[in-house]
Amino acid sequence: MAGRFVRVSKYRHVFGKPTKKEFCYDNLHISRNAWDTNLVKANPEYLAVNWEASGGGAFAVIPLNERGKLPDQIPLFRGHTAAVLDTDWNPFNDRIIASASDDGKVFIWEVPQGFTLYTDAEEVPAVSPVSRLPGHSRKVGHVLFNPAAEHILASSSGDLTLKLWDISTGQAAITLRHPEIVQSLSWSANGSMLVTTSRDKKLRVWDVRQEKPVHEYPGHEGAKNSRAVWMGEHNRIATTGFSRMSERQIGLWEPGRKDPIGGFISIDSISGVCMPFWDDGSNCLYLAGKGDGNIRYYEYENDKFEYLSEYKSADPQRGIAFLPRRGINVHENEVMRAYKTVNDTYIEPISFTVPRRAETFQADIYPPAIGLKPAMSAKEWLDGKTAVPPKIDLESVYEGTAPVEVPADYKPPTAAPAPAPAPAAAPKKEPEPAPAPAPVRAPATMADQKSSISAMANKFKDDVEEEADDDAETSSFEEIGRPAPRTTVPVRTAAKPQPVNTTAPPAQAKPASPVKSPQATSAPVARAAPAAAPTAAPAAAPPAAAAPSSPAVEASLEQIKQLLEQQAQVISAQNDKLTAQTQIITRLAAEVESLKKRVGAGTQDQSERIRQLELELEAARS
Repeated sequence: MAGRFVRVSKYRHVFGKPTKKEFCYDNLHISRNAWDTNLVKANPEYLAVNWEASGGGAFAVIPLNERGKLPDQIPLFRGHTAAVLDTDWNPFNDRIIASASDDGKVFIWEVPQGFTLYTDAEEVPAVSPVSRLPGHSRKVGHVLFNPAAEHILASSSGDLTLKLWDISTGQAAITLRHPEIVQSLSWSANGSMLVTTSRDKKLRVWDVRQEKPVHEYPGHEGAKNSRAVWMGEHNRIATTGFSRMSERQIGLWEPGRKDPIGGFISIDSISGVCMPFWDDGSNCLYLAGKGDGNIRYYEYENDKFEYLSEYKSADPQRGIAFLPRRGINVHENEVMRAYKTVNDTYIEPISFTVPRRAETFQADIYPPAIGLKPAMSAKEWLDGKTAVPPKIDLESVYEGTAPVEVPADYKPPTAAPAPAPAPAAAPKKEPEPAPAPAPVRAPATMADQKSSISAMANKFKDDVEEEADDDAETSSFEEIGRPAPRTTVPVRTAAKPQPVNTTAPPAQAKPASPVKSPQATSAPVARAAPAAAPTAAPAAAPPAAAAPSSPAVEASLEQIKQLLEQQAQVISAQNDKLTAQTQIITRLAAEVESLKKRVGAGTQDQSERIRQLELELEAARS
């Protein structure tokens, strides 16, 4: 039997909802530099956008609440002498941002208090960096803050080095030698490991404090760029890249395993690089194609990616950023928000939402999120400490109070309250069906029972034939060869019960199965109680499907006789019960009438006695 089975998931119906043009961030000059980065970075307060600026490199910071068409002249973050290639926000301070440039330098910036794009000044002031981190001899393509340790920043450069900076001192604490130019990098959740992809088509996992790669595998074989993202607190890595035939692929890796789990999964043949983003709260992987407008999302479960859906748009994106979970709108059932560039002129927010109507906090889709408190200081991290940052309970964010901090390994008790109502409700509903069997369908005659048995036996005969003809499913009836063609069965037309039960079984005989016959002998006992219920007959039907041999036919007839005797006993007992109930009803009615005649209106006690007898009478009749 073919059936459709749907995987259970809270995020199966997540959909992406674009924002109207008037609520986007318009009138932008997004960088057209060909370096492969995301161009946009977001936190709950600001957007950072690589800017197309003359006279050196710059990027813009846009407050999220300042939507619509922006002024023609806005304050830019200037200081680099070449194009800004990448930026990254400090995960523990929403006003600190790092930038990487084609000039080989890394700058640290602080967004001024009360920063806004709208100013009355005749000349729009530029923002200067608060710290400069020189040390690379070639362009710096990527910067990425450590997700667990405070003030630790990683940068990759064309000089084939990875540097780990302590931005509080401005010193490069660790330098890693990389064989090729890095195409992407990603930290593990506890900040102890770093994964990189590079032009030599290899995937490397670094223990950065040991200053060496601990794992190295051949990655995607295509010539175009590949990317990697560490899947939060899972010991897994997701990669995107291309096959030799230029098909886009995704891979799931376990550090220490030399090939992807389940092999590479082909997506399509579009030429744009897939930008991967991991959401640790929903265990979902988002893939945004560079050069197309689609965003696919998958749920990670049982060591594989289960495809959920795809956000489709006619507007292609060159860059995209995803918001940290602590900044999403928990009142709108939003589980993720993205900011995509459109035509290099404006940025469109896309809200990914779980469709629910409940107006309370949805604890099952909002586990605790990483907050603003680091797990360790830069010195502790350099000394070898490893930990995951504490989290905040999003229910406190929903209620508008100060975020409540919970341990890093805290799991909200979402499952405990849910089952609680079920056991409580079950006993209440149990008594309701109980009265239903009370009006037994017992007043059925012996003729009706015989007719029902013969009809069900005939139906069972047809079912056996269908099972034998079905090659797709195995059945115990297929173990014996099919018998000779059957003669016309008179049972179909024999509605009269007298001759059917003695003559019909031999006429519809089928090969008896040694597997089915034990069921036939035990089923009548188990199903004898509901006398006229149609479900009792199929249990007696298998004996009718006996072999043409005389002993088998006699055994079947004997079993049918036993069934009929048992049903006759049940009917007799039920008739006796009905007789007794009728006598009780008659006695109660007579007693009520005599009391009414003797007492008339009667005293209060006698009236109460009459009322009680009337209730008993009604109960007996029902």
